[in-house]
Amino acid sequence: MSISWKGIFPALTTKFTANDELDLALFGKNLDAQVSAGVHGIILGGTLGEASVLTTNEKEQLVRFAIDRLQGQLPVIINIAEGSTKEAVAQTGLAEKWGASGLMLLPPMRYKPDHRETVTYFKTIASQTSLPIMIYNNPVDYKTEITLDMFDELTAISNIQAVKESTRDVTNVTRMINRFGDRYKILCGVDTLALEELAAGADGWVAGLVCAFPKETVTLYNLMLAGNLKEARSLYQWFMPLLELDIHPKLVQYIKLAESMTGIGSEYLRAPRLILEGEERNKISAIINDAMKKIRLLQNEKLKMNN
Repeated sequence: MSISWKGIFPALTTKFTANDELDLALFGKNLDAQVSAGVHGIILGGTLGEASVLTTNEKEQLVRFAIDRLQGQLPVIINIAEGSTKEAVAQTGLAEKWGASGLMLLPPMRYKPDHRETVTYFKTIASQTSLPIMIYNNPVDYKTEITLDMFDELTAISNIQAVKESTRDVTNVTRMINRFGDRYKILCGVDTLALEELAAGADGWVAGLVCAFPKETVTLYNLMLAGNLKEARSLYQWFMPLLELDIHPKLVQYIKLAESMTGIGSEYLRAPRLILEGEERNKISAIINDAMKKIRLLQNEKLKMNN
């Protein structure tokens, strides 16, 4: 399946049971909610997906289940985040074998490569697959910045098609467009910068809180696409306390709590992560509860205006 790299791409959480096994039934429920909301693709095995603690067999189960559930409605993209080029190539081959539509590709984990090593890493992996690739540029969390000069060297690689822009520098969207035009599709990778980066010309949004609030996320994107900045800004202002949960080290725990509270997920995690408790849990629950009450009020007010 070809990928347009436009729109909302949820970075989905991995659903577990109380016995630390994959909860595919609950995963399917969340997938259905994403489809119903109108997302444009899904990403498995990212940071939110707890990729570092998933087995290869579990990744395969998730990919195959999603493909079977979606029946061609959406592209299924899997994250590749490995420490060695050899293992990244191996995982890429497996992704293709399982039927994934594309890859989200991080620089090497743990080791911080220089310019030549980073470019060679991406070129090597891209040369071993026909799958379209979105490079994940997140120097804040993963310490390696993929610079404009690096992207310049990658322009000849046709299956490197997009970038998840997570540098935290909104102006980087404009720099990419100025330098490369539409050669690379740009997707915002930081929830709290979505409106700003879409306004700057980003093509889409790799979202986190969409896991719990799919309709609201897609609505915000559609408002921006339609140029309805006033309504988009109002929705974004409501959304911001929730979106800020995505930029915390415990984003997985926070977003899973939100999924549980909206009825399309659970709080179960894989150790060493632990379910929130005490004052911290109360604080995050209060943020989510407050947002849910406010959105219901906004929706009711809109219904009254339309009647």
